[in-house]
Amino acid sequence: MRILFKRYFVSGLLILLISVFTIVSCQQKVRDTFPDGTAIPEWFSDTAKIDVTTLGKMYLISDYGAVSDDSTLNTEVIQNLINQISVEGGGVIVIPKGIFRSGALFFKPNTHLHVEEGGMLKGSDDISDYPIQPSRMEGQNLEYFPALINAYNVPGFTITGKGTIDGNGKKYWEAFWQRRKENPQCTNLEVSRPRLVFIWGCDNVYIQDVHLQNTGFWTTHLYQCDYAKIMDVYIFAPRTPIPAPSSDAIDLDVCSNVLVRGCYMSVNDDAIALKGGKGPWADEDPDNGENTNILIEDNTFGFCHSALTCGSESIHNRNILMRNCKVDEVARLIHLKMRPDTPQKYEYITMEDIEGNGVNCIYIRPWTQFFDLKGRETPPVSVSENITFRNIKMEVKSFTNIGITEHDRLQNFIFENVEIEAENPGIDTAVFDGIVLNNVVVNGRLL
Repeated sequence: MRILFKRYFVSGLLILLISVFTIVSCQQKVRDTFPDGTAIPEWFSDTAKIDVTTLGKMYLISDYGAVSDDSTLNTEVIQNLINQISVEGGGVIVIPKGIFRSGALFFKPNTHLHVEEGGMLKGSDDISDYPIQPSRMEGQNLEYFPALINAYNVPGFTITGKGTIDGNGKKYWEAFWQRRKENPQCTNLEVSRPRLVFIWGCDNVYIQDVHLQNTGFWTTHLYQCDYAKIMDVYIFAPRTPIPAPSSDAIDLDVCSNVLVRGCYMSVNDDAIALKGGKGPWADEDPDNGENTNILIEDNTFGFCHSALTCGSESIHNRNILMRNCKVDEVARLIHLKMRPDTPQKYEYITMEDIEGNGVNCIYIRPWTQFFDLKGRETPPVSVSENITFRNIKMEVKSFTNIGITEHDRLQNFIFENVEIEAENPGIDTAVFDGIVLNNVVVNGRLL
């Protein structure tokens, strides 16, 4: 009898374990899909770091005449070295320990950047050290100041190392706020400022481990890039004592297949902003386009205007998955900027397994700053649809802050397993064309 009991017990336990394994596997399978149900490619789960020694010979800039004294401008020395090693087959520009000041640098095919721990590449605070080039800013292609680090059409470009790239932005911030004081309606482009990193038309980009800080304008701007990984990067720009204006941590502009993982972001603007064009006919401009297949996971967000923003220069974002993240003092968890002069479609966006605190959880409002219909009589329609919030736990001032126009559509929103503590707990379900509330608890009350 005991033998039979043991057999049945063991068999039952085996069946239970198999069942649990099956359930977990099914759950994992669900989690390994983008919001539209398509499978997340294995490329996203490969989080192995780039071994910089496999990228070619290492060239210490100090061996070629660069001086570490925080006053000598090393632009010419470093740029000549970049040009030389590109012609000779490629290699890695290495910033050793010390502070090396430079103006705009342009990386060439088969060249990479490595910043050693204790090393700093520090941007010049003189805008004349950033000669105007063809560029992309605020949803338009134009002649503008380059970044400190630039890569145009450099496949496989990498930035590695545990050192620091510092934008030295204080003078630019002071100039901006002085101009804004003189003219409260001044645009962001009226004050000459450089970005920290600008990567245009590069596939298979890796940015890992570095500290990016104190940018004059946006911190990391990727335009028309496919397959990019930004991993374990620390991005910071201050909000006190001098706020760093327009210091977005990561701007994805007409990009696809992007992984942002294990990063810390705290800036005086949006943390991750999805861009792609602006204007009444922005969707017809070949320079513009969509952002697709963006995975944002295991990140920590400090103060920022929004952890994730769609807009304000954005026409189409699809398959955006943000998961397993912590937020602290964010002004908004997500901001959907519904720009009245631009046709926009934000679809299949999921935010799940997120906890922390902030001012607003969900913020959806028209973005009317500097918009221009350019003679178009009727504003284009903008649509946000198939947006899901799952396993969210936050303490905020407002659960939702939503105000839309007759030209905006909010369709098929799902809130599932959401726990919110809020001073303003309301959610206006009437603004949604299709909304599901499943186990949504606000201030201890089930909605």
